[in-house]
Amino acid sequence: MTPVVTVFGRKAQAAAVLLFASLWGACGGTREDFIGARVKDTCGAAWPVCDRVAGCIIGSESYSEGRFPGRQQVIVQLKEASSVKVSLFLEDVTAAGSETVMLFHEEGCRARIRRATEGRAVLDVMERQGAFTEEAELTGVGDHLIEFESDMQARYIIKVDVTPLRNR
Repeated sequence: MTPVVTVFGRKAQAAAVLLFASLWGACGGTREDFIGARVKDTCGAAWPVCDRVAGCIIGSESYSEGRFPGRQQVIVQLKEASSVKVSLFLEDVTAAGSETVMLFHEEGCRARIRRATEGRAVLDVMERQGAFTEEAELTGVGDHLIEFESDMQARYIIKVDVTPLRNR
């Protein structure tokens, strides 16, 4: 058997190793980076919140998936006044749609914060930052309803990060 070194020059071998390493390093992908060590929640439950029902409680250890166009409701539980950041990772986008809206409700739905973003702007942020995020400061303690909807055509992964306001 002929040694590989005699068939290919050392420079060609080094280039091939670098190419292979860079391609292998890309296998982790941004989807996996976005999800990290979180566990998937199918959001198939029925959790009462306000006068509605949400499919799941999302926290720092979980994520969920879905499809736009559509509307989804999740619950975030807060132990103290916090900044709540909702992040969407988009896949298989076939149409930008006209608007993506997120509603952050205080506990008991006594107040809400509405964030609306034009369809193409959502995709621009996703391309630049790797995910589309919206953030709101919620002061109440307990269950908070988070609603989001879009008319874009895509699959999404959602995760939530909570940072107590005292830590900012």
